[in-house]
Amino acid sequence: MKLVMQVKLLPTSVQAAALEATLRACNEAATWASSVAFEKDVKKNFGLREHTYAEIKARWGLGAQAAQHVIKKTCDAYAALKANLRAGNLGKSDSRRYQRVSQKPIAFQAEGAQPFDDRMLSWQIPERRISIWTVAGRMKDVAFTAAPEQLATLALYRKGESDLVCRDGMWFLSATCEVPEAPLNAEPVDFLGIDLGVVNIATTSDGEIMAGRGLNRIRVRERKLRAKLQKKNTPSAKRRLKKRRRKEARRAKDINHKIAKHVVAEAERTGRGIALEDLTGIRERVRLRKPQRATHSSWAFAQLGQFIAYKARRAGVPVVYVDPAYTSRTCAECGHIDKANRVSQAWFACRNCGLVAHADRNSSRNICARAWELWRRGVRSATPALSPKQRGKAGCKRGATASDARCASSSHQ
Repeated sequence: MKLVMQVKLLPTSVQAAALEATLRACNEAATWASSVAFEKDVKKNFGLREHTYAEIKARWGLGAQAAQHVIKKTCDAYAALKANLRAGNLGKSDSRRYQRVSQKPIAFQAEGAQPFDDRMLSWQIPERRISIWTVAGRMKDVAFTAAPEQLATLALYRKGESDLVCRDGMWFLSATCEVPEAPLNAEPVDFLGIDLGVVNIATTSDGEIMAGRGLNRIRVRERKLRAKLQKKNTPSAKRRLKKRRRKEARRAKDINHKIAKHVVAEAERTGRGIALEDLTGIRERVRLRKPQRATHSSWAFAQLGQFIAYKARRAGVPVVYVDPAYTSRTCAECGHIDKANRVSQAWFACRNCGLVAHADRNSSRNICARAWELWRRGVRSATPALSPKQRGKAGCKRGATASDARCASSSHQ
């Protein structure tokens, strides 16, 4: 399976200036190549190369490999745009947004990511140094930092291109690694049901509740502070907004990683599979009051599901997705379904057998039971169907295949 390892570069001021100049030159060349591709309607790699390769090398001083990657990046961008248009992600064909993006060439940001292959980039992992091509010449001894686990993965499994990224003045390299998967556990003893929510992000069928009200209070406080700074709109407020931007997304990603790691480790330790809800299109299906919308939409349920899926694949733990309908209204003991069973957000009380339990724990037990029933009936791949929007995004990934776009199960890849 493919994993992306991101390491942080620690360049000197001279090295950073060279890296910045390289990104700018590559993206300016890509923007020019994009205009040629749009004007001549040539958006395939070899065809576009005939019209742009020599000019890119002469005009921007790029090497042969860098020029090749610029052309390939341009073609990939048009392939991604075509997939998004076909999937309906940019509106209908007569909408203003659709017309705006389809009737002009693609432009690349000055600090957009640029791919580097092994001819342009070499790694000295034990020394935590890289040697990288730039428009100012080969830059050697560029330091980087990474966790010991990342270094071990890079040393053993790094394969293919690495992307140079500049974000908020910091430099990163995203390296692709081909990591082997563990043999799948084809005979799980049971399933660990996971109920995903807003108040409690994840609740297991064992009764463990992960990340709840405390985290939501932080998110509300951050949202209020962001609105206050946006309203103030002074230079100092803008500086604070820039400093805090993406902070909530980073926190959510970190917590999702920790939850996914814990869930997969517990399932692997006990010889169980993992049962998740198929929440595809949940934002379109659920109607909420205005005060609830920001809270409901700000947490990345799909990201958490993806993290659990790929970590489970790596550990050989099967994952089954189940229909979430009525899991919060069904009694896990007697199976009685009634809207009145859910007496509050936190508590479940069955009107038939009298069971009283934590509502999310009851839901996770129902999810577990449904997954086990699917498994007993021979369903070995029960991944959720992708929406048109998700299919468009999956098709936009460089080198993505149909199996890359699906989540973990016992049969793919």
